[in-house]
Amino acid sequence: MRDIVIARMFGAGVGADAFFVAFRIPNLLRRLFAEGAFATAFVPVLTEYKTQRSHEEVRELVAHVAGLLGGILFLVTAAGVAAAPVIVLVFAPGFLETPDKFDLTVDMVRVTFPYILFISLTAFAGGILNSYGRFGVPAFTPVFLNLSLIAAALWLAPQMAEPVTALAWGVLVAGVVQLAFQLPFIKGLGFLVRPKIRRGHEGVRRILRLIIPATVGVSVAQINLLVDTLIASFLVTGSISWLYYSDRMVEFPLGVFGIALATVILPNLSRQHAADSPKAFSDTLDWALRLVLVIGAPAAIGLAILAAPILTTLFQYGEFSHGDVRMATLSLVAYSSGLLAFIAVKVLAPGYYARQDTKTPVRIAIVAMLSNIVLNLALVLPLKHAGLALATSVAAYLNAMLLYRGLLKRGIYTPLKGWMALTLRVAAACAVMTAILIIAGADQEVWFDWTALERASRLAVLIFGGGAIYAVTLLLTGLRPGHLLRRGAGAD
Repeated sequence: MRDIVIARMFGAGVGADAFFVAFRIPNLLRRLFAEGAFATAFVPVLTEYKTQRSHEEVRELVAHVAGLLGGILFLVTAAGVAAAPVIVLVFAPGFLETPDKFDLTVDMVRVTFPYILFISLTAFAGGILNSYGRFGVPAFTPVFLNLSLIAAALWLAPQMAEPVTALAWGVLVAGVVQLAFQLPFIKGLGFLVRPKIRRGHEGVRRILRLIIPATVGVSVAQINLLVDTLIASFLVTGSISWLYYSDRMVEFPLGVFGIALATVILPNLSRQHAADSPKAFSDTLDWALRLVLVIGAPAAIGLAILAAPILTTLFQYGEFSHGDVRMATLSLVAYSSGLLAFIAVKVLAPGYYARQDTKTPVRIAIVAMLSNIVLNLALVLPLKHAGLALATSVAAYLNAMLLYRGLLKRGIYTPLKGWMALTLRVAAACAVMTAILIIAGADQEVWFDWTALERASRLAVLIFGGGAIYAVTLLLTGLRPGHLLRRGAGAD
């Protein structure tokens, strides 16, 4: 809904390009300081303290981490606001060719940058809640960002001299609201403590040792997106917006399923490692990877086939034109091809982080990131913005493959029986679903002529019908829900 409103109000023009750059920069740092690198370093140590030490020792760890994290975030935020022109120059140098666009982006970066402080502390609180099995509150918290941006677009933007800057203020307000929402639940667990700073705290030292390499490992996808943004800033106006909207469509299944699955298994894997249960650890990974295949494969294929109808139904109103749909469709198909790898990385990386091994994923992430840069340069000329999306997808498969191979070689993960049968069943179900969606789909020009209600109803039939056909085919080939609900169960 948030992106529908933004697309309708601002389309894919200069203002939209400027905002998406201003929003993407703090989002990268959010991955570093928030649910990305910080969570992968903090949650395993917190889980170990929770399992092996007293509640008071856990409170002390939380207090010292809060003090150090808050202090670092304050300095980073102040530096970011002061250096906004340099940051935009680094991440979107192509904007210099359009001074008004560059200045607008700088102004919005100064407003959005403090979001890092609030959202990182929100993620810190969310890590505590997740470690204690309170998954609902952190999962619901991002809703406030969406509501804040919708309100800013609909009600604040018309009051502003430059309407798109309302979105930047919406981001800042959302950060404050998200943190405030979680504090009562943290207090309920007994962890609303006074922040402390003491460099010698043993738990903090361990987290710092883990977080430095994890910063690169967890953020490779965001770094790749920023590289895409940098190169896209030299392409025609609208390229950054087309990449943003297509990326958001991929982020939907990735966020609803991939990140949710990773959020659930990290505390479980950390607990199993702390309890010295290698069999349970391997079985948890096997269970998660089966879900990745069963849910990720049809999601990726369906998203690619229905790319144009989805973008038309959701965004092709107001300022978002037919041409914008066609261009965003190209990048959405390219991103969709990598969805399975994006989700797999979210599941495979915790297999290392839960064991407090951040160095291996970092080495793998660097290889994937360098590959992405090379592929970007090779594909951007023939395929323009779609080449950037395709490069990101290929690099994600390389990342996932290397993570998987590392877990196998070290004996951390041993696949259970039934993978071949499961793969054949998923392939058959995807083939049937693909054939039906292609036959039932309509020409793109027809979608442009339909009303919003006609588009939505036809799209709903295609999505739910395709999903039902996929599920029925799986059942007919012998797959049962129990194969996926029982952690560690085979599929034959």
